[in-house]
Amino acid sequence: MKMPPPFRSLTRLALSVAFLSSITFVIAQIQAPGPRKLSARTIPVPNTVSPEMQKLIAAPLTPTWNVIPKTSAEWKAQVDAGAAVSMQALPALRQKLDVKVEPLMIAGVKAHMVTPRNIPPQNRNRLLVHVHGGCYVSFPGESGTTEAIFMAGFGHFKVISVDYRMPPDHPYPAALDDAMAVWKAATKMADPKNMAIFGSSAGGALTLSMVLRAKQEHLPLPAAIAPGTPMADLTNAGDSFQTNAMLDNILVAPDASCDKRAALYAKGHDLKDPLLSPVYGDMHGFPPAILTTGTRDLLLSSTVRVHRKLRQAGVEASLQVYEGQSHGHYSRDVAAPESKEAFEEIAAFFDRHLGK
Repeated sequence: MKMPPPFRSLTRLALSVAFLSSITFVIAQIQAPGPRKLSARTIPVPNTVSPEMQKLIAAPLTPTWNVIPKTSAEWKAQVDAGAAVSMQALPALRQKLDVKVEPLMIAGVKAHMVTPRNIPPQNRNRLLVHVHGGCYVSFPGESGTTEAIFMAGFGHFKVISVDYRMPPDHPYPAALDDAMAVWKAATKMADPKNMAIFGSSAGGALTLSMVLRAKQEHLPLPAAIAPGTPMADLTNAGDSFQTNAMLDNILVAPDASCDKRAALYAKGHDLKDPLLSPVYGDMHGFPPAILTTGTRDLLLSSTVRVHRKLRQAGVEASLQVYEGQSHGHYSRDVAAPESKEAFEEIAAFFDRHLGK
């Protein structure tokens, strides 16, 4: 049945109003700022990495990721248990990479000299200083030498690994004070132009803080640095603290065990102090830097922000981001080709920037 003209006009008007309303709604949605809401998802293990790395990615969450001790004694017990596990793996790691580890004291600070059996001629006058990770609380003594062994074995450098004092007994700035004492002494053992500082996680942040402190005290700077996945912002600013929460199977989520350990170190100090959160520091005049992280790393944003801060300060900085890796996965399995690649990249970067 044919509609009378007035009804046709009303119908067209109604359709026009509905169309304009829908367009207005879409525009409003596009223009309105706000958080992105996502539905629950299952994230598969990527098949774009080695089988060894796939096993690391598929591993369950760190068992103690949200187990928070209530007393100093409980903290020490948890730390000692973790150190014992790490110590069990060290003999095989040293043998695999043909590296020896010897304890020593440098400027009153405990440390370990990590020496590869074969040191090429270009590295014989070079010396690296290593500051270990562990959220400022974990991996005391020899248990903190794992990353140093990787670097000595894959890069064929002599490495001093600093066994700095840690909370709960020794909060900030004890770790930084110890690292700086070793750095000052080490610059008498080798030419600073032939030296680099490196470390991951808390060690990555300490690497950056050491340079800031050396600048403040007008001390010699290293020729290069390698801050791996640095805890560069203890306020947890940064996108990946949300996007990678519960995806990173090492740190797992913000405000969990690692943050509680960092809080023991900070002990009420301003978390935006650059010597605690170096991303807020002045990075002009920094030595060339190579930073390492992974796409699932809770600290991906912290690493990216440090990289951009360095570039904005005119510093040569390289950023390597590995597929699928959570926090520090590149130093967890010596058999993973990604581990060899990561440390050889760092070694090549040092080779380009260190004197001989």
